[in-house]
Amino acid sequence: MDDRQQSLQNWVIDTLNTNSQSPQGSLEVVSGDASFRRYFRQYTENGSYICVDAPPEKENSQPFLVIGQAWFEQGINVPNVIKADLEQGFMLLSDMGDQLLFPMLNEASAEGLYHQCFDAILQIQQSQIDLPLYDGPLLDREMALFTDWYLGTHLNFELTPQETSMLHSTFETLRESALGQIQVPVHRDFHSRNIMVLEDDTLGIIDFQDAVLGPLTYDLASLLRDCYVAWPIEEVHLWAKEYFAKAREKGIVGSISDDQLMLWFDWMGIQRHLKAVGIFARLNHRDGKTGYMNDIPRTLNYLIQVSAQYDSLSEFHHFLTRRLMPHLESEQG
Repeated sequence: MDDRQQSLQNWVIDTLNTNSQSPQGSLEVVSGDASFRRYFRQYTENGSYICVDAPPEKENSQPFLVIGQAWFEQGINVPNVIKADLEQGFMLLSDMGDQLLFPMLNEASAEGLYHQCFDAILQIQQSQIDLPLYDGPLLDREMALFTDWYLGTHLNFELTPQETSMLHSTFETLRESALGQIQVPVHRDFHSRNIMVLEDDTLGIIDFQDAVLGPLTYDLASLLRDCYVAWPIEEVHLWAKEYFAKAREKGIVGSISDDQLMLWFDWMGIQRHLKAVGIFARLNHRDGKTGYMNDIPRTLNYLIQVSAQYDSLSEFHHFLTRRLMPHLESEQG
């Protein structure tokens, strides 16, 4: 047990004792994630809790507390914060268990589970909360991760001036599409590894600290074009239209056509996948977390698959299929 874990253990014991809870055993590792946060479980005579170690010099836990409290009070199924010490970077949360959505998704279960997810997205989109704007500079910084970390750092790929101009133009198109959407509260990482299936078969939402006010289709794209699981494009479009119908019933999308919503959805997915590929490369090279590299081929395939459907993205599609993929094949060969 390292020093921070021991300090967290002491803090958890004191917190539980103050709340008349009797700890049983010591902290058990639950997981880390793509950040510097670590998660542990503490058992007591009356159940268990999740204990979070988020070093304050590396992680700002204030947004998690503010968003979590607001959403919890508004009926969104997020963990309840029992206590937090921001100076030390410690939190004690209610325990949502270990069952992620990810391994439960299959051809038989996906329809029902995704409809539950749509309902959760709609709850989030209708929540009343002040959030940072998902503005143009943030969208641009995210897409730049693709060129800086994946093409540059990981592949040492030299872009021609024409390719640099093409990518700049593509990123501008994607940015303007995102900014032109209806703006709603966005979880920003709503995918199968951030959604818990609870014992009563309801869904629990975690890892929401980066929530913003942003594009309507962002969380839907995160879910249906998940970097960790892929479905046939026909099914994805069918599910997207089912979400659009639910959103229309709630008065969120008004009279906007399904065709326009689908374009927003597709292009939002491209923006997110450019970011994701860059983040996976950054996690590998900067943070030594190599496992995410296995998810890059699936994520690149989304970029190829979706860009093929739009004439205005034909140059980007050509770059992916005629320049990037041959380069990857030569590197692997």
